[in-house]
Amino acid sequence: MKKRSRFPILPCIISVALAILAGCYVNPVTGRSYTVLTSVGQEVRMGAQAFEEIKKEEKVSADQEANARVRRIASRLAEVVGEGVPEANWEFVVFDSETLNAFALPGGKVGVYAGLIDLLDDDDELAAVIGHEIGHVVARHGGKRMSQGILVGVIGAVGGAMVENAELFRQAYGGITNAAFVLPHSRKDEQEADMMGLHFAALAGYDPEAAVRVWQKMDEVSKPEDRPPAWLSTHPTNAQRIADLSEAAPRYRDVYLANKDRFAEQERENS
Repeated sequence: MKKRSRFPILPCIISVALAILAGCYVNPVTGRSYTVLTSVGQEVRMGAQAFEEIKKEEKVSADQEANARVRRIASRLAEVVGEGVPEANWEFVVFDSETLNAFALPGGKVGVYAGLIDLLDDDDELAAVIGHEIGHVVARHGGKRMSQGILVGVIGAVGGAMVENAELFRQAYGGITNAAFVLPHSRKDEQEADMMGLHFAALAGYDPEAAVRVWQKMDEVSKPEDRPPAWLSTHPTNAQRIADLSEAAPRYRDVYLANKDRFAEQERENS
């Protein structure tokens, strides 16, 4: 007769449930709630460490004009965020690569690639990109993803104790997780950051409708083989993004017009 596992299943389940309840984070812009088990301080430290590693591995652009432009636009956006990330140490860096991409790390570290800057026509479009990345930071999507990993690890350990072959469970659960759990949530995070980008751009006096133009450009230059099926993509399709942003952007127009002249006057005074 096989012995039953003495793995403390019930206490683990209770611990996971309590952690989820204690770690509930409410996005200050969208009102969406989700579990974040990491502290802001932990996220800031990990983001800073990772950013330093990236700066060692990737070539930082020596283009002073491009770096100054990104910092100028990003500073306006960070200003309207206010206390959205209370411990943030904002840093915006241009990387010397033709990659059409930008990224954000927890704690306020944002990288923009020179190739993407070259693709865009004006400050409004660049603000749309940076605003989206700042949205990820304010939403604490990095902490959310780390928390999902923590919970998946705990649940996997509990499930592994409940079946005879733990490895089979982990393989099955991992497959289900990748397709049905992690990817849809990642798409939601991207869509949320898109909407937050519109919000921050309008508050900072940048045209929110520029976000539509950004994704139209991205769609024009992307190759068919670079577009995976929507259900297997961590990002919304370009077409879906264009449709969502086209619908949402006009709602922010009044906010944009109310702030455009104010920030323009500030920049004239500071120049």
